[in-house]
Amino acid sequence: MITILLLAAQVIAADDLAPRMAALQKFCERLDAIVVTRDFETEKASGLAASKKRLDAGVASVDEYNAIYRALDDLRTSLLAHAAEKPSRAEGTFADEADAWIVKTPLLEIRLDKGDLSMTVKTPKADWSFAPCDDNDVELKGKHFGLLAAKTVRGAAFNTGYSVGMTLAFSEFPDTPGLDLRLTLNVIGNEIVFEIAAPGDVSALEAIRWPKALVTGNTGKDFAVVPHMQGMLLPADWPQPVNQEDLSNSRSLYMPWWGQLHDGHGVLTILETSDDGGASYNHPAGGPTRIQPRWYASLGKVGYMRTARYVFDDDATYVTFAKRYRRFVKEAGRFVSLDEKRVRTPNVDEVIGRPVVHLGALYHFVKESALANKEKIEANHSLQTFKELAEQLRQLKAKGIDDAYVHLDGWGFYGYDNGHPDVLPVGAEQGGWAGLRQFADTCEELGYLFAVHDQYRDFYKSAVSFDPALATVRGNGSIPMEGTWCGGPQSILSTRFAPEYVRRNHDLFAANGVKVKGAYLDVFSVVPPEESCAPEHPMTRSECARYRRECFSLLRARGYVVSSEEPSDYLVSWLDLVHHGPYATAPHLGGGGLVGIPVPLFSLVYHDSLLIPWDMGEDGGWGIPNGDAGRLHCLLNAGLPYIGPGADPAMVEHVKEACALSRRCATLEMVGHEFIEGSWRKQRTTFADGTRVTVNLDAKTYSVEYGTETK
Repeated sequence: MITILLLAAQVIAADDLAPRMAALQKFCERLDAIVVTRDFETEKASGLAASKKRLDAGVASVDEYNAIYRALDDLRTSLLAHAAEKPSRAEGTFADEADAWIVKTPLLEIRLDKGDLSMTVKTPKADWSFAPCDDNDVELKGKHFGLLAAKTVRGAAFNTGYSVGMTLAFSEFPDTPGLDLRLTLNVIGNEIVFEIAAPGDVSALEAIRWPKALVTGNTGKDFAVVPHMQGMLLPADWPQPVNQEDLSNSRSLYMPWWGQLHDGHGVLTILETSDDGGASYNHPAGGPTRIQPRWYASLGKVGYMRTARYVFDDDATYVTFAKRYRRFVKEAGRFVSLDEKRVRTPNVDEVIGRPVVHLGALYHFVKESALANKEKIEANHSLQTFKELAEQLRQLKAKGIDDAYVHLDGWGFYGYDNGHPDVLPVGAEQGGWAGLRQFADTCEELGYLFAVHDQYRDFYKSAVSFDPALATVRGNGSIPMEGTWCGGPQSILSTRFAPEYVRRNHDLFAANGVKVKGAYLDVFSVVPPEESCAPEHPMTRSECARYRRECFSLLRARGYVVSSEEPSDYLVSWLDLVHHGPYATAPHLGGGGLVGIPVPLFSLVYHDSLLIPWDMGEDGGWGIPNGDAGRLHCLLNAGLPYIGPGADPAMVEHVKEACALSRRCATLEMVGHEFIEGSWRKQRTTFADGTRVTVNLDAKTYSVEYGTETK
């Protein structure tokens, strides 16, 4: 009986294996698709033939089936090992020579000198040199020194699957026990990613300056490309000095990148970790220009890795730099288009292609304000009631401005820039809650979108909740104080407390029936993120940035159009509108000459992500170089125009022309900018639908050629 049962089991097993054999047949057939090297083709053919023969013979047991599977698996392993094309690591070498560390790849060759840490980088068409290290590489409280002050310096290869590079370790600094610095260079194609880590236990760090500046000439072929405000080209032999040092997300660097060009070759620097990253750039009269990163400590430490990417491009322009940075922002998931923003906030549609009207109700300068008028003291109090302002809007409507975005200053209890963040109830002098409700209703009746100016950084001593415990604290324990603006003495509110103040104030607007549809949070998007060393409420710059974003998110949740002062990179995806994005001028922004050659670098990156209004004057202005018509820069950037209630018919027509262009192009990428006819004063921008705007800043003329492509 047992023998009969065993035979029956074998028959059942063979029957069960029949459908499984089809899987082995496919396994074997697909092995033929693996292309092997020429010297292994014979072995491949014989292996496949043997496998097919065994499959054709069939199997009578599970053991025979498993044996064929294992043979096929062994054959597959052998074929893949001899494949003509198979996975590989990045190609390149590292060498530790007597006087230098050297990394070579097909596109770049890096030589880092051991004597002074100067560096050269060779591309297929150009050679670039970095300055040697110096006594300011590392800054601590009360002292500074170079990397080579370390008693121990070690270099070693560091390779990933995608890069070839090296790591340098600096330790045993004589005057700074515990300091340990690790610098890594990863070569990825035509790019070098520099990384800085400080794993040691040091709490007094202030900054690290590395990599050092590129050494460039001061010929007519050398240019620095810097997003100093909207952007500038700085010829190496520019006659005026230009010197800046600040964090990114400031006027020094609206965006955390810069570039340098020489004879069509270029190097782009991107600060990938920008919350505590910045730059210093120095251009003496006549040049040359030197730019280098400055990595700021966070609460006295470099507690996370700092990263900068250098892109070496043998066919570079300032436009390719901007577009490479745009790609970086998109790959980081930080680019939000205006098309996306108007879906998440439908009121944004009520701003695109509309002029911006900036009105003020009450401006009152206290006697302690640095800007208070000491000669004509009545000038310190300027009042227009909400009723008077509403009438001005009706007059503007009668002039043909059918729709607009209205930004209102000075509605608060004390007036403009005064008493923040405790600015409600609405000022009685201006008209109180009833007057503001009526003003908002008038805006709605006219088809205008109503937005308020607001402020949650400047912390005035006149605020009812003023308390030093809520202020930011410097590393030395002091609280910064100043008294420039209307409200006089103030400190800086720790941003950790700002979101709840925002919620409270805007809940009060809603509770009192004021139909606010937009809000502007002053200075958040021009003053870089700040840190606070308050022991009870410490705050890093990264945390400050998060709290500021939270403030804007609270407003957007109410359906508001969200705005701030100027276009700082880290807030672009949170904002719909900023109120200025112009050029740097000297001696000051309120009126001055060129700082370098203005180019719309910010617009080349973010034009279709953020709305920016422009002054419409004929000769200079805030952020507009003397001699330039602001309206031409508005057109060149397809921006929103400013208009005031007193606009004459000619200005109304200029504004309508600018609005028509903005409606067409505001949500389109600016794909190009160029200087034409060999003149810096003749410029052209091109948008994604083919629209081209050409301006002559000297003749004050322009032309618009509308494209035919659809989005």
